Amino acid sequence: MSFNENNGPNKTTGQWHSMKGTAKETLGTLTGAQSWAQSGKQEHAAGEAEYDAAQAQGYAEGTKDRVGGRKDAVVGAVTGDREQEAAGNVRRDKGETQQSWNRPQ
Repeated sequence: MSFNENNGPNKTTGQWHSMKGTAKETLGTLTGAQSWAQSGKQEHAAGEAEYDAAQAQGYAEGTKDRVGGRKDAVVGAVTGDREQEAAGNVRRDKGETQQSWNRPQ
């Protein structure tokens, strides 16, 4: 599994390795090169695992932002701090968007 600058899984590199592994596996199968086919199969599986891990991480981060934003919005509303309430709503919306982009299928 490769990692991004935050030292975590990355959806883009996961997809890249998945597609590259599939191509390698197909080429190995067509040419009879079993080592290529096996290597491609392993790279595809690793890419899929990285993509899934990045998706789960993104969903969890979205949940954290959504809940934290909701808390900030409620505290801001109760205390009359409209700036905190607005910032909380923005954070909650950001979290909801991140969750929808990373929702498992």
